[in-house]
Amino acid sequence: MSLKNFVNQRILNDVIDSVLKKGQWAVLVVDQASMRVISACCKMHEILGRGVTLVESIEKARQPLPHLDAIYFISPTEASVTSLIRDFVNDRSEAQYRSAHVFFTETCPDNLFQKLAVPNVARIIRSLREVNIAFMPAESRVFSLDSKDAFQSFFGSASRARSAQMDRLATQIATVCFTLNECPAVRFRSDLDQTQDLADKVQQCLDRYKQDVDPNLGMGPGKARSQLLILDRGFDPISPLLHELTFQAMTYDLLKIENDVFRYDFTGGSGQTGERECLLDENDDLWVELRHMHIAEVSQKVSAMLRSFVESKKETKGKGVSMRELSKLIKKMPQYQKELNRYSLHSQLAEDNMMRFKGNVEKLVGIEQDLAMGTDSEGEKVKDPMRLIVPILLDEKISKQDKIRILLLFIIIKNGISDENLEKLMRHAGIPSAESGTILNMQQLGVKIIEEDGSKKKKRPKRKERAAGFTLSRWTPLVKDIMEDVTEGDLDKDLYPFLRKDAQMAALSADDGPASSGPISARWKFKPDSQAASAGEGKTGPRLIIVVVGGVTYSELRAAYEVSKANSNWEVIVGGTELLTPTNFLDNVSKLAEGTTSQRV
Repeated sequence: MSLKNFVNQRILNDVIDSVLKKGQWAVLVVDQASMRVISACCKMHEILGRGVTLVESIEKARQPLPHLDAIYFISPTEASVTSLIRDFVNDRSEAQYRSAHVFFTETCPDNLFQKLAVPNVARIIRSLREVNIAFMPAESRVFSLDSKDAFQSFFGSASRARSAQMDRLATQIATVCFTLNECPAVRFRSDLDQTQDLADKVQQCLDRYKQDVDPNLGMGPGKARSQLLILDRGFDPISPLLHELTFQAMTYDLLKIENDVFRYDFTGGSGQTGERECLLDENDDLWVELRHMHIAEVSQKVSAMLRSFVESKKETKGKGVSMRELSKLIKKMPQYQKELNRYSLHSQLAEDNMMRFKGNVEKLVGIEQDLAMGTDSEGEKVKDPMRLIVPILLDEKISKQDKIRILLLFIIIKNGISDENLEKLMRHAGIPSAESGTILNMQQLGVKIIEEDGSKKKKRPKRKERAAGFTLSRWTPLVKDIMEDVTEGDLDKDLYPFLRKDAQMAALSADDGPASSGPISARWKFKPDSQAASAGEGKTGPRLIIVVVGGVTYSELRAAYEVSKANSNWEVIVGGTELLTPTNFLDNVSKLAEGTTSQRV
């Protein structure tokens, strides 16, 4: 069962069905955050088919419906709780709804919980539960903590903001585990102190869930081997800098995609023009099939599929029809427009990507790969990386952001350069000194930027040998090596230690330990029906859950699918504080406040 399906069942079974019996009706009230979760995992007909007559936003003015009960599925924030109270304690003669069944997406802070305990409010609340879904299920194996502020607070100077942010992230990560019915062994990257601090906080959350919510959390065949690995973005600073040429990663890097929506111009069969928008998600089977393929394969496959479809409708005579001729034929086939629109969308996506590739990207990708790998396409060591980058830095057609990407890759392969050389290179590239922060701030991720006399050179991770593929796509994200090492039991225990020794022993053995037991508090006494029902469904073996603080790249998402497919015994789930594009990454780095991370020696 995919991550999205788990969340779908939690919302339908544990929220809606727990309140409404057959023949009963209610209003579903959501806030912005919870609506995004619902939109990602549930179809409207599923919700309406369970007795929900209307879905309303708590942030907007609404018509009173005092004859109906309301199911509030909201985040435990000051704004949402205040709006909930205002629905029933107000100057109007009647309440917004007859009564309220309140479901918080995560743990409600005590100060907000107390607001709901006053008599005027408590009398209208029929039920109140915390369902622990404090994350965004983006894909079947992917989640986002949807926390763009985490980059600044985690890698910036230590502050109260970091402590509060870490508490929040720990709760969110724990709810991912809870939703999957996992109580995994916790591991972390040992280079940064704050990564271990976060691991400690996550472990505390998991301990609390296991004691107060479900003593059987994480029990099942092979489940004792499940692992949660917490990484920070400094573990692989190269992947967010590269121009990826697989379809999904390339699309999100080069095209303007907002909230997973792609907009493009089209011409209809009768010659009318307009703008069309399409959602890039897993409801589109063709997108799922193509998203992890190399752009060269995508272009060929979409053309072949479109040609095959048109020819199957006997609208062509003979073979060897060009794409231009196919486009004309499509306009003459309005009866098949829905199917043709799918091919047209992905054909347009591939065409737009290739158009941008043929611009400046084509000049960059080969050099980027040589710098990232440290070897050229023939496998020979790059002896003079400076010679590679100077033409790019001097090229006025290359954007400043792309020059910064190349410059950072050069600095990483050199293990730092002198202040003087950095200043010269920036001057050649036409990068103003005011923008040097984007480069210098990478130090706060643990990347050596400025070479210091007598300083120890940082070793690059030893990489796995892989079969040669596309010349311009030789780099494999480091996280794929890590995923494979975990599933094979070979991940370095010094670089990625277990938080607890007993968990380490269980995770590296094949046997499950006994279930823990403990008293169930009244506030937490809620065993999710869907969790119990689905515990035996799908894969019952161990899961590897990886969280990247600072954001996870689209190439790293692909790795989770590839490793899960290659290893049928393990299921890999990956996520981060946000889904990261190179533009987002550099923007986050440029905004880092002054200060240094707690880098371990």
